[in-house]
Amino acid sequence: MGAEQLFPTLVLVGLVVATATALIVISSLFGPARRKSREKFDTYECGVQLLDSARRRFSVKFYLTALIFLLFDIEAVFLIPWAVIYRKLGVLGLFETFFFIAVLGIGLLYIYRRGALEWD
Repeated sequence: MGAEQLFPTLVLVGLVVATATALIVISSLFGPARRKSREKFDTYECGVQLLDSARRRFSVKFYLTALIFLLFDIEAVFLIPWAVIYRKLGVLGLFETFFFIAVLGIGLLYIYRRGALEWD
């Protein structure tokens, strides 16, 4: 690779670094971070004032619901590649996907019957 091939890349890297540096400097000089107030340093989450300590215990159902969400989120990740190449897989691929969804559906039915989706 000669210098004439690397020159456009070096120019692009230089422009990116210069732009990022300029934006950070302008933000630190003129941004709202320079105006300090009590409200700015107060804990804030989702528009609700803090009512309790962040160290309190959560219900196990909270974590169980999060794990169930991750399980079905991963299911969607596995279905996306199938949707891209479903014609190449043929009928066998279609039945395998239906089997995969059926197993997850049975799992969802099981956790529903066990009451894992109900909040008290």
